[in-house]
Amino acid sequence: MKAYLDIETSFRGEITVIGIFRPPARMIQLIGDEANWTNLWNALEGVSEILTYNGARFDLPVIKRLVKLDLNRFFRCRDLMHDCWERNLYGGLKRVEERLGIERTTKGIDGLEAMRLWERYIYTDDKDALQALLVYNREDVVNLVHLEACLQDMSKNGERSIS
Repeated sequence: MKAYLDIETSFRGEITVIGIFRPPARMIQLIGDEANWTNLWNALEGVSEILTYNGARFDLPVIKRLVKLDLNRFFRCRDLMHDCWERNLYGGLKRVEERLGIERTTKGIDGLEAMRLWERYIYTDDKDALQALLVYNREDVVNLVHLEACLQDMSKNGERSIS
């Protein structure tokens, strides 16, 4: 079984949210102190493959360092960014989504704004900021499913790259 994963971090480098989508419809978000070894391990029960975007360079090393769980050791991990590079799709997830026509409702929110939203939540108990962060993270994770489907369609159609 596949799971799609994305993390958000704070300005201090802490994990603020671990988002995990397990098709067909199970979304799990571990928030703040919930982002620990036990909860993450339990959330991934039954999973054999984890898909990320830039996860090999960011998400997985951060999880290994802070949560003390080496996901590469227990799961097949696939970084869709590398699949994109093979098709001349470079840039961050939002840029690739835009080039492929993948819709996003959280336009204008990026990693920096996600950090600001977390700060507003932590320091002022702004529940709307937390909700916006969770929607952003959910969209990051669920859009990985759409990205994978686009990449599969390109392969089926014999498309080697996007110009």
